[in-house]
Amino acid sequence: MFGIAGTRYALHSGDGPLVANYNPTIFGCAGLELSAGEKDFFREAAPWGFILFARNISSPDQIRALTADLRATTGRNTPILIDQEGGRVARLQAPNWLQWLPPLEQMNRVAPQHATRSMWIRYRLIADELRALGIDANCAPMLDIPTSQVHAIIRNRCYGESVEVVVEAGHAVAGGLLAGGGLPVLKHIPGHGRPNADSHAERPRTDASKSVLTQTDFAPFRALNHLPLGMSAHVVYSSIDPVNCATQSKPMIEVIRSEIGFDGALMTDDLSMSALEGTLAVRTRRALDAGCDVILHCNGNIAEMAEVTSATHAPSAKTTKRLERALSFRAPPEPMERDQLLAELSKLL
Repeated sequence: MFGIAGTRYALHSGDGPLVANYNPTIFGCAGLELSAGEKDFFREAAPWGFILFARNISSPDQIRALTADLRATTGRNTPILIDQEGGRVARLQAPNWLQWLPPLEQMNRVAPQHATRSMWIRYRLIADELRALGIDANCAPMLDIPTSQVHAIIRNRCYGESVEVVVEAGHAVAGGLLAGGGLPVLKHIPGHGRPNADSHAERPRTDASKSVLTQTDFAPFRALNHLPLGMSAHVVYSSIDPVNCATQSKPMIEVIRSEIGFDGALMTDDLSMSALEGTLAVRTRRALDAGCDVILHCNGNIAEMAEVTSATHAPSAKTTKRLERALSFRAPPEPMERDQLLAELSKLL
């Protein structure tokens, strides 16, 4: 129906012995419920995962119905992601869900010896809210270290301005999500803290030397390289590859794999962002050929998603192993007393 052929590949579910068909993509959907056309497309395309945005959010019951319908199209326990950092990037809003300070503001408000505890509580509570909706992956922790010139779209989403602070907070964020049964997604690997540019609108670039990048920007990702999922940065690191952003750079992804030591599943940032050039098919092929495992496309346009799907190729054995390992991190949440954690966080703040 959509001209998609030869794009499904075998994958263990991560929660049982069954083998499912999948395509190495993560897709968005258009609205609050799936149209007949979307259901048909997702059944045929079989994306590895889905991602939700504010346009997909109305009420708890509506989201639960949507996540159930999304999984029904693939016939498996497909991971469903969201960007729920709190602060500026928060798809879930009051009155149905908790509201949060921007991450950097929370870190700065709490006494230093309690700041990371406050972040663990924050993301444990977020994981609880997400799990209740059928959402099992959150695009956090964000390990970018902001410099004085970094674009405003990045700065107050960060956790601190030193490697030590960002690493400690990153561990707390990931730990809170995992304790709540959620999958953390490292971003924006290998670091988006320098460019004064918004990758949604243009191509960010940093001319920092490799030695400086290694000691600072890359260090938090190296410290958390054991986590199962990561999101690439649409940033050019000229000292390593002066032409291509990390998402489409073989030399940069080799640094991510060998020097940073990240062997989790690497997904792209949104492929439709203006930091990338060329058709969506070209963008897809360049990212996969560079070494990304999964393509992220967010806007829910069926024609665009079909173009992306048709441009994918069979993932390597390593990619499939990484994706299976990522799914294996999904686990039942640890016991939690919500009111006690809310009271503790309120006291810390």
